Amino acid sequence: MGERIVLGSGKLYIDEFTETIPEDTAIETEEKLLGLIQGGATLTYTPTFYEAKDDLGIVSKKLITAEEAVLKSGIMTWNGNTLEKLCSTARATEEAQQKTRTVKIGGAGNYNGKKYVIHFVHEDKVDGDIRVTIVGSNEAGFELAFAKDKETVINAEFKGQPHDDEGTLIIYKEKDNSITALEA
Repeated sequence: MGERIVLGSGKLYIDEFTETIPEDTAIETEEKLLGLIQGGATLTYTPTFYEAKDDLGIVSKKLITAEEAVLKSGIMTWNGNTLEKLCSTARATEEAQQKTRTVKIGGAGNYNGKKYVIHFVHEDKVDGDIRVTIVGSNEAGFELAFAKDKETVINAEFKGQPHDDEGTLIIYKEKDNSITALEA
């Protein structure tokens, strides 16, 4: 098959990280859907290089000194439980009798240190689905804008953290029917 054209957005799932990345079927459930998104999702990988070279430019050596992975998305359908996953100091409580949810946000002493598996799925019935998974947390805070003529969308920015003994920041998985088994 070779090249593919990727069109469209997808769904964003989240689950608390507990040592390993869950199987796709375990995280791709309605209960773990962070919310339907607007404006798509953007994955950014940024390496930082250091280059040592002599004054005459005859010899040089380059190495990566740092890496950063960020997954950004606008979350259009959300509630107070979503805010609890987007803010490391948020605490949500529910009162069943009164059918209310209260979210308290703030207080550095309330920092929970939780990391989440953030799993984006782009469905493509023609070329095959694409999945992007990172482990991290929202480090951009959030803004809630209530306007008379626009839906309130929370722009989350999840910063990836290494989640295995290889330092993996991003898992990109694509379905490609042109992949064939090697013959022995």
